[in-house]
Amino acid sequence: MSSRRSRQSSAGSSRISDDQIIDLVSKLQQLLPEIRTRRSNKASASKVLQETCNYIRNLNREVDDLSDRLSQLLSTIDADSPEAAVIRSLLM
Repeated sequence: MSSRRSRQSSAGSSRISDDQIIDLVSKLQQLLPEIRTRRSNKASASKVLQETCNYIRNLNREVDDLSDRLSQLLSTIDADSPEAAVIRSLLM
């Protein structure tokens, strides 16, 4: 991060310190399976942010896939069936 950017602040926004950024990147790193499973605990902030974006994209794809599969499943069963009732209860 450039020192010029870190010193700039928009009107009405609060500043975030370098220590806070380091702490937040560290917390993100702990949440990411790809980085967490590596032996090295050191990853650049850039790498952590890239991995975070990739992980979120993958999660979105999984949600979309599961949503499609659920829609297909629901279209094949009777809406008044016990199976449909179980699915509805899980979604609530």
